[in-house]
Amino acid sequence: MVNGYSLDPHPRANFAKEQFAVVRIPRIKRDRVPAMSVEVVDDLETAIAQADPDNKFYPAKVVGPARSSEGAMLYYIIELY
Repeated sequence: MVNGYSLDPHPRANFAKEQFAVVRIPRIKRDRVPAMSVEVVDDLETAIAQADPDNKFYPAKVVGPARSSEGAMLYYIIELY
């Protein structure tokens, strides 16, 4: 559940899940990003190592992917590090 929205179509479905990632975002105050701006990594340490804040790449915990009402694939940012 993210911001009151269930991302899984069925309670036993395993589509959207929490993962660590490096996220490219133009500004810090974002709650969701397009899938093409997310690189999923194995763990938080890897995300931190690959981050480059000067070029707007941040380590994060994300949930997704999930399809938006417009049909785009999105990841929801749970936490930025």
